[in-house]
Amino acid sequence: MMASSARSALGACCALIIATGPARAACELKLGIVGGLSGATAQWGAAIKAAVEFVAADANAAGGLKVGAESCHVTTSAFDTKATAEGAAAAGNGLASQGIKFVLGPVVSPEATGIKPIAARNGMLVFLNSYAKNAIGPQWPLVFHEGPGPSVWADPIVKVAKSQFGLKSVVVVAPNDQGGTDIASVDADVYRQNGIEATTEYYQRGTANFAPIVTRILSHGPDAVDTASSAPSDAGVLVKQLRQAGFKGSIGRLGGAATDEILRISGGPEVLKDAYWYENVAIADPRVRAVYDDYRRVMGTAAPENTTMVLWVAAGRLLLKAISEAGTISDTKAVAATLRRQTVDDKYLGRGRWTGQKFFGINQEISYPFGIGLMVNGEMKPIQRADPPAE
Repeated sequence: MMASSARSALGACCALIIATGPARAACELKLGIVGGLSGATAQWGAAIKAAVEFVAADANAAGGLKVGAESCHVTTSAFDTKATAEGAAAAGNGLASQGIKFVLGPVVSPEATGIKPIAARNGMLVFLNSYAKNAIGPQWPLVFHEGPGPSVWADPIVKVAKSQFGLKSVVVVAPNDQGGTDIASVDADVYRQNGIEATTEYYQRGTANFAPIVTRILSHGPDAVDTASSAPSDAGVLVKQLRQAGFKGSIGRLGGAATDEILRISGGPEVLKDAYWYENVAIADPRVRAVYDDYRRVMGTAAPENTTMVLWVAAGRLLLKAISEAGTISDTKAVAATLRRQTVDDKYLGRGRWTGQKFFGINQEISYPFGIGLMVNGEMKPIQRADPPAE
């Protein structure tokens, strides 16, 4: 009887060890990835995916993310939104069904519109990069801005462009949805504040032939055309058709990094010729270049050249740090509170600051030093480093 009881006790003890041991070893933090992984915005989506997968792999290579008494293995789950609100909503529901609480992406405004209600309903913390005027706000306390919009960096770039090219007039071109109209209106206001006449033209997202828009642009006789938040491939086609139609002015890009793709599609520096643009980072900075070396070391392949990847890496690293310090992989409110107390300082990008209060009404936008790109007569100039202005 006693032997039987002992065996039963031993069996219960072993069962307890088996039940609790693997559970502690199997702590898993899964990060959601949301973005347009196909179509015109695939370059941006690929940058998010590469960045988050790198951040996860880097954390795992160090033994996992320390959360409380556990070291958690970091995994990812990606959804292709095709840059639509419906796709982003479906992605949000898909992530919720997996119990995922932390999401990086999307980028374009329709996607942000689609995912925010789903995220709020399921208590998800989201980092996105939409430039919509309501991308973040007090009504979305768990939504953070991965990088600043044109309200932060457009003015310094316009000042450089005006000085270099003598701009007196510009046409700002963007898609006719919130992802275009919100950004174009902010850009146009900044041009006007700098004494430059600005008009806007809009097109249906997915347009392949910009001939009618090119005709309207040329009728204005502008000194510059700004492609604003047009998808990289759209902007490349537009620039190519503008040059073919005889436009000689400069090309602006105050709406997201895409210079490599625009150059590829339009025909190269001899076609783009005179241009100015927002660069997410000062790419020539050795600290920034180090992320590409680390990516190759950890992932065994080259990183996407789109510089939005660097900002997503910084946001992912900041998020993991907040999760670790909050000591939870499920309480997004606690992680959000910890995030707000974080110092914006990254080994690749240097010291930044939290912004957003002035424009969005909430201080949940990460602003690191950014780059101002310039091409003069087909010659690429060094990217100028600029600090985000204090609010």
